[in-house]
Amino acid sequence: MLQVLSSSWALMLGMMLLMVGNGLQGTLLGVRGDIEGFSPFAMSIVMSAYFVGFLGGSRMTPTMIRRVGHVRVFAALGSFISAVLILYPTWTDPWAWTLMRVIIGFCFSGVYVTAESWLNNSADNQNRGKALSLYMIMQMLGIIIAQALLLVADPGGYVLFVIISVLVSVSFAPILLSVSPTPAFEATKPKTLREIMEISPLGCVGMFLLGGVFAAQFGMSAVYGTQVGLTLGQISLFVSMFYIGATLIQYPLGWLSDRMDRRQLIMIVAAVCAVGAFIGMASGGQYTLLLVSAFLIGGLSNPLYSLLVAYTNDFIELEDMASVSGGLVFINGLGAISGPIITGWLMSTFGAGAYFLLIATLLVMLTLYAAYRMTQRASPASEETSSSYAPVSMSSSALAVEYALEAGAEEDESSEAS
Repeated sequence: MLQVLSSSWALMLGMMLLMVGNGLQGTLLGVRGDIEGFSPFAMSIVMSAYFVGFLGGSRMTPTMIRRVGHVRVFAALGSFISAVLILYPTWTDPWAWTLMRVIIGFCFSGVYVTAESWLNNSADNQNRGKALSLYMIMQMLGIIIAQALLLVADPGGYVLFVIISVLVSVSFAPILLSVSPTPAFEATKPKTLREIMEISPLGCVGMFLLGGVFAAQFGMSAVYGTQVGLTLGQISLFVSMFYIGATLIQYPLGWLSDRMDRRQLIMIVAAVCAVGAFIGMASGGQYTLLLVSAFLIGGLSNPLYSLLVAYTNDFIELEDMASVSGGLVFINGLGAISGPIITGWLMSTFGAGAYFLLIATLLVMLTLYAAYRMTQRASPASEETSSSYAPVSMSSSALAVEYALEAGAEEDESSEAS
């Protein structure tokens, strides 16, 4: 791990600062929206717009990179991000924020694609899995730090937006000044959704359902906190618990996934994660229970994403990994777009406590579908799945999923050789 850090510290530092900015802007908008009097449903539209842009960016960025190169795309998208962040407090209108969130999502997606291609270029077959693990840790660390920054200034002013803009601008400096050479970039056309569904029905359905879960925690958790009357400090810790749980639980579940039927583990993890959502529903706003709920939901839903990637990896060949990864991220993005909108409608109709209702429903559906799939075909032999788990964040692009699939396959080959 230290070897990976020494060779890619600039990229890792830049991405951590970038995630601080991204993590803070999502939480800050949720709080600021309440101050401006936006309804939960209006905020759900705003939050959903990020994933619309993210999905578009993941499709268009490869073409942009091939035309003008990594450095120009990276710098241009970073400039747009900084500009939009400054505009948020000057134009406090739900539809204006919706448009800006589309732009922000598009730009962040493009930045991830560019940075992750650099990361893969700097890694080799022996350390690609470690590089991905470190990359995920930096992403989670950045989001956790972001929640603490929520307390340094009044969310009703403009200072926090300036801080985010500065952090994003600064994050590009270590990357652009140190990353060399520019990697070659070849994009592969994703397989059709029908083809991927035939390869792994559980992988596709799970990715779609988890998209809704992730969008609810990433986009609507701060909105929920304002609706139940949490203080700014309580909202900060509440949102942080989703990502603290994700960081701490990812690796133990990864160890288990290489030693048992992944469908069983997916079913168990989804069920326990659903219990976490039910705890939130039954909490009545009691803060300690909300923290427990957030820890379980975040700590288990993020590894579920990696588990589904690893499970899909069991049924595809090395040459198909690039095309399958693009399809999986697209499916997850479709679920993410709908997640905040449904959550916002439920909160507006049934009250703030309904925030956890959608999360619980999606996780119960995943649990039942995993149990059903266990009756439809045999599990791959344990020797065929050993060591193919690689952690990957739900906020990453299709490239990170592709590299996770490749890292798992390379570990398989190394294990067989030894």
